[in-house]
Amino acid sequence: MHSTRVGVDLAKDVIQVCVYKRKKVQSNIEMTPEEFLCWLNTNKPVSIIFEACSTSNYWKQKAIQAGHDARLISAKLVSVVRQNQKTDKNDALAIVQAALLPDVTFIGGKTVEQQQLQCIKRLRELAIKHRDASQNQIVALLSELNLRISKSRGSIVRSLEGILEDASNGLSLECRAAISTAKEQFSSLVDAVKRYDDCLEKTASMHPDCKKLLKLEGVGTLNAINLYLALGCAEIGAFSKGKDASACIGLTPVQRSSGGVVKLGSIGKFSRNSALRSQLVCGAMAAVIQIAKREAKTQKEVWLKALVERRGKKCAAVALANKTVRTAYALLTQGTEYKAELLTA
Repeated sequence: MHSTRVGVDLAKDVIQVCVYKRKKVQSNIEMTPEEFLCWLNTNKPVSIIFEACSTSNYWKQKAIQAGHDARLISAKLVSVVRQNQKTDKNDALAIVQAALLPDVTFIGGKTVEQQQLQCIKRLRELAIKHRDASQNQIVALLSELNLRISKSRGSIVRSLEGILEDASNGLSLECRAAISTAKEQFSSLVDAVKRYDDCLEKTASMHPDCKKLLKLEGVGTLNAINLYLALGCAEIGAFSKGKDASACIGLTPVQRSSGGVVKLGSIGKFSRNSALRSQLVCGAMAAVIQIAKREAKTQKEVWLKALVERRGKKCAAVALANKTVRTAYALLTQGTEYKAELLTA
């Protein structure tokens, strides 16, 4: 890092910039986004530390384009370091102080490509939540009218059409209109999820890193994209080895060690990215179930079948998810292709 360090506290309309040089705060001033962009392009290269927030990836990219050494730092760490009341000036100063700590871990951030991919994934997740909520409410409300319909997504629209066409069920015209609107809304949400899935599949099929990850056991389109977002280009620098990436996702035992005594607990369900952990374990469980039904073809499948016999399928699924993250980290950092080691005849 450069000798001059700049702590930047980002907000919607103003940006607080604290310049630290020669063990002294040189300035701590407020700028507009336009002024800060001009400041980035006119100043000599320095180390700029942004507090991780919704716009920090954008400003990090702009700072790198201007030739600066830009990094992101945890907002939680900044809040711990801040000494006085919460103001923009104190936050900017706390960002510099946090960056000066020994062995501080910075956040990798995301590229524009990763941000766009994450946008599609998050919109898909939102559509799924609304689709499921709409389905559950329609089924529950109609059951109160003693109109029972199937909960399966494929037949719910047909069931609603049958209810609307049935003149003997006693529904008023206004209620029929409301149910018809709910049916259209539900159908649009189902179609939206399908379109988001198509977008993700097309992106994964064209992206070289995602195509590599699709060859791993228990990794489909969604998990390939999840792994790329968690470990791809910008994020790789945040981990020194695959084990650290796996621990961050929550696939390693919780460690409580003191006085030279190492104590390993269970693999906790709570992690920074519980959704990613859940999806990786679900994908691994699907692979474990399929492998358990047939003869092993590779060395990894031999290991997995032996683990299933010793510890059961759930434990084997978590172990496979752990190994998947470490393998994915190696593939992305070393630029290699995954080839399962086949059993010799």
